Amino acid sequence: METIQYPVGRFHHDPDVTTEKRAAQIRAIAELPQRLRWAVTGLSAQQLDTPYREGGWTPRQITHHIADSHLNSYGRFKLALTENNPTIKPYDQDAWAGTVDSRADVETSLRLVEGLHGRWVPLLASLSEADFARTFVHPESGPTTLDKALQLYAWHSVHHVAQIEGLRDRRGWR
Repeated sequence: METIQYPVGRFHHDPDVTTEKRAAQIRAIAELPQRLRWAVTGLSAQQLDTPYREGGWTPRQITHHIADSHLNSYGRFKLALTENNPTIKPYDQDAWAGTVDSRADVETSLRLVEGLHGRWVPLLASLSEADFARTFVHPESGPTTLDKALQLYAWHSVHHVAQIEGLRDRRGWR
């Protein structure tokens, strides 16, 4: 069950930050829109509404979740870059995944992710060492650097696509 839920493993913060690792993380975020589109292309409505694991989200919910999550993350990056250690507003991702718009056509979120990443990736690529050291405060988990947030969202980009791809593989939906 662990490998189905976390097909690329759980997130682990890497304190040994290098320029090369950052470039790979930005690349993972840059590649997400295309990888997500490929993961859901050709799936029927019934397949899009099949949980990737028992008790898990469906590919449709995952697609909309990625749009919601990355939109929130982009806002957090912008706040951290323009304010001094801002406190961000957390959100209940499970409640968001249950709202009616999470049953909409996945194309709406695919386009949102493409546009959002079209802004986010150049922003990430422009950041300096000092920028990546900037922080925001999450009320539940405390201070977070933009370096750690970059690592998290690079992992997040690969993690959720792998859940959809794993479902396709297990069901023979290739």
